[in-house]
Amino acid sequence: MTNRPIILGIVGDSAAGKTTLTRGIAQVLGEEEVTVICTDDYHRYNRKQRAEIGISALHTDCNYLDIMQQHLSLLRAGQPLLKPIYDHSNGTLEAPEYIKPKRFVIVEGLLGYATRESRDCFDVKVYLAPPESLRAHWKIKRDTRKRGYTEEQVLEQLRKRESDSEEFIRPQRQWSDIVVSFYPPDNHTSEQNDLLLNVRLVLRPTIPHPDFTGILNPSKSHLSSAIRLELDRDMGKPVDVLEIDGHATSEQVTELERLLCNEIPYLGQFCSLEGNENIGKVTGTTGETLQSYPLALTQLLITYHMLKAADTYQSLAPALTIDAVESRLSLDGG
Repeated sequence: MTNRPIILGIVGDSAAGKTTLTRGIAQVLGEEEVTVICTDDYHRYNRKQRAEIGISALHTDCNYLDIMQQHLSLLRAGQPLLKPIYDHSNGTLEAPEYIKPKRFVIVEGLLGYATRESRDCFDVKVYLAPPESLRAHWKIKRDTRKRGYTEEQVLEQLRKRESDSEEFIRPQRQWSDIVVSFYPPDNHTSEQNDLLLNVRLVLRPTIPHPDFTGILNPSKSHLSSAIRLELDRDMGKPVDVLEIDGHATSEQVTELERLLCNEIPYLGQFCSLEGNENIGKVTGTTGETLQSYPLALTQLLITYHMLKAADTYQSLAPALTIDAVESRLSLDGG
C-alpha cells in the first residue's frame, strides 16, 4: 500500500465531457504516468442485448457494479487486474485487457460513485454537470459522427433515458468533491465555437481547496471581471463556487495559475507558465486547435488535488505502515 496509485473519479451522464477532461488531465500529468479506466466497460449487456431487453446503459441493473468495485479496490491496492472492454463504436463486449495501475489512475464513466464501496476507493471525485441543452447538443454531434446514429435516434434515446438519468446518474453529484459545469456565456450565438465556454466549479469542503480569497479580492486583484469566488449552496449544502469566464485574459489566467503553482512547489512543472502546451487545448469540429482558459484552469485545479493527495498519502505512509505492523504484532501475540 505504500506505493498505491492516486485515483481520480470523473462521473457524469453520457456526453457530459468526461473523456475530454480525462484526456486533458492525462496529458498534463504525462500519459506515461496515468492509467485510464472506463467504468462503462462493466456493462452487463451489449448494445443489441440492451435493445432487446429494453434497458439502458445508465441503469444499475445493466452494469456489473460488484465487479467494478472489486476492481477499484484492486487498483487502490496497486494490484493488476483483467478489465472487461466495451467498444463504444459498435456497442459490443470485447476480450478483457490486462491493466497494471501507474502512479495515477483516472476512472471515468457513468456509475463510478454508485456504491459506497466504489466511492471509498477515490482520492478525488469530480462530477460533470453541463446544462442539459448543451449535453444534448454534444451527444448529437458525437453519436452521429462517431457511433452511426441519426439525429432523430439520438433525440429518442435521450428521451427514453431521462428517467434513468434522473434516478441513477444525477444523484451521484452529492458524492463529488468538485462539480464542473461548462456553459455558454449569455451572449453566446450558434455561430460561435461551443468549446470556448465559461465554467462553474462547485468546491465542496470534503477536500481542502486552495485559498483563492486573497487573489480574488476585488480591491486587491484585477481578476474579478472574469474570475469570481462566491459562497452558495449545492444540493442544500454550503459550498464555494469559482466562476471562470471564457473571455478571461491570459494575464488573469496566469495570475490564478501562479496561486496554484506556488501552493505545491512541484505543481509548477505542470503549469502553462512553464511552457506546458497541453493545458487547455481542445480540438474543434473541423480539426482546429483551440485554447480554452476555463478548461486549462479546471485541468490545473484537478491536477493540484491529485498531487496534493499524493503528497498527503506519502507523508502518512510511514505512519500507516507502523500501525499495520503493530496491529499484526498484537494479532500474533507479539
